[in-house]
Amino acid sequence: MTKQTVLTGITTTGTPHIGNYLGAIKPAIEASRNPDFNSYFFLADFHALIKCHDPERVARSTREIAATWLALGLDTDQATFYRQTDIPEITELTWILTCMTSKGLMNRSHAYKASVDANREAGKQDDDDVTMGLFSYPILMAADILMFNAGIIPVGKDQIQHIEMARDIAGRFNHTYGTLFHLPEAQVDEQTQLIPGLDGRKMSKSYDNTIPLFCSSDELYKLIKQIKTDTLEPGQPKDADNSTIFQLFANFATAEEQAAMRKEFENGIGWGDAKKALFEYLDSYLTGPREEYNRLMADMAYVEQQLHKGAEKARSYATPFLEQIRIATGIRPLTYQGTQPAQAEEKKEKEQSAEQVARAEEGRRRAILMQLKPMLDRVEAAEDKAAAAHALIAEKEEQVATLKKKAKQKAQNELDLLHEELAQLLA
Repeated sequence: MTKQTVLTGITTTGTPHIGNYLGAIKPAIEASRNPDFNSYFFLADFHALIKCHDPERVARSTREIAATWLALGLDTDQATFYRQTDIPEITELTWILTCMTSKGLMNRSHAYKASVDANREAGKQDDDDVTMGLFSYPILMAADILMFNAGIIPVGKDQIQHIEMARDIAGRFNHTYGTLFHLPEAQVDEQTQLIPGLDGRKMSKSYDNTIPLFCSSDELYKLIKQIKTDTLEPGQPKDADNSTIFQLFANFATAEEQAAMRKEFENGIGWGDAKKALFEYLDSYLTGPREEYNRLMADMAYVEQQLHKGAEKARSYATPFLEQIRIATGIRPLTYQGTQPAQAEEKKEKEQSAEQVARAEEGRRRAILMQLKPMLDRVEAAEDKAAAAHALIAEKEEQVATLKKKAKQKAQNELDLLHEELAQLLA
């Protein structure tokens, strides 16, 4: 069975906090130990430049995030752990994909639309302060994914659109140049629990309510004492399920430990004692990883070596694959003599699993439909839809008859799909 590739990117703009650990890092490292998947993790430092123009912050975050994942047990012999900027093939692929991506698709990006809406509310021009990085970064994200033909992309709900865009871009490329890309699938964990911050809202650096994962014991206790609580006095029963203190405790504790703490809440534990109990538990839990993190932060040469090792592994796939992509697009050595199309296609079909072929065919069909949409809309808007459908088919058949080789096959594919979509009107 062909292994699926799971790919995760980590933007290097902040210090890892407890919410990052519970929501992303811990489950990702656990999943990386599954031998049925190829796990790729990368530091998305190119993505960091989209909104962060503070070089020291980007550099510091890159060091902190790399050390954090290693300190928490990521096995770089089993998983591929690399820095995005160490893979030059990604940026080259980004340009190739940019040439296949319609501006209209980028116009629909949630991040771009949010910036436009904010500008309008402020009475500014739509594109004020909108960089091309912000506008087109879904293409870079598509290149991150497609460079390694990743099949599974764990994301939050707000990132699903970007995976759909990657699928559309891959489908258009496959339709134009032949099937090279698999169509990625977004993996959204519906059970992911919201990790509360110091103020009870979702823990996020945007709210300035985070607890850094590897802060010192003194800093950890100081932050925990800032957690908001109600005015209930010691001895009064407290609702554990609505307590930030209990929720944070429960995300680390065993079922038995949770039950014991819940009993303490029912018995009216004082908030000061509850915060102290949370601190002691977290400090004990994090002491080992914190020590390893501090050791790694003092040995950046080792961390750099691990990233270079990952880049070497990643490029062993990316370099020959990009050569295939270049050849498919016509960027070839002058002496290149390719395999006959029919033979190449037959070889490719044998190498792909039935599932991969089906996913590729789905993407090819979607890409063709996107290009045929104006024609289908014209038929739908006609008073005599049947006559318009017959006229469109006749026009397409005439076009097919005048073309040769690859262009003819492409037009024939479009004609076949038109026959399917207009079957009722053509009957």
